[in-house]
Amino acid sequence: MKTINVLLVEDNPGDTELTRQSLAASKLSINLIALDDGEKALKYLKHEPPYQKAERPDLVLLDLNLPKLSGSEVLREIKSDKALKSLPVVVLTSSEEETEVSKCYAEGANCYIVKPVDFKSFMAIVGLIEEFWFSVVKLGSERTEKHQGRTGGKKK
Repeated sequence: MKTINVLLVEDNPGDTELTRQSLAASKLSINLIALDDGEKALKYLKHEPPYQKAERPDLVLLDLNLPKLSGSEVLREIKSDKALKSLPVVVLTSSEEETEVSKCYAEGANCYIVKPVDFKSFMAIVGLIEEFWFSVVKLGSERTEKHQGRTGGKKK
C-alpha cells in the first residue's frame, strides 16, 4: 500500500492533534507532516535546510492564520512556483469571510473549508477530506525518483 504524504500547516496544536487523530483512524497509510508556520512550510516544500530530504506531499492542508508567512502568502508561493503549482492545496481555516474565500480561490486553492468548532464535526470534516482526496480524486504522481520510496517525513 502506498503511503500518502499530507503536509499540515497549522499553528494551533489542538487542531494539529485533531487532524492527526482523524487521519490515524484511516484505513489508508497516511504520513502526516505537521509544520506550525508558513516559513517552515515553504522551506519544506522547496527542500531547503533542514528539509533537504523532505518528500513531496500528496496534499497540503493549509491554515490561513499563520506566524511568519500567512497561509495566503504560502498559497501564492506554491501556485506561482512551476515545480509546486500542481500540488493540491486545501485551505482549512476558521475564516468564513467571503472576500477571503474568493481571494484563496483566485490564488489557486483547490478547496476552501471552514473549520468546525466542535470536536465531532472537525473529525468528520477531516474524514471527508481524506475520503474525497484519496478515494475519489485521482492524484497525479509528481514525486521525483530521488524522493520515491521514502516513507518518513519530518514531523513537528
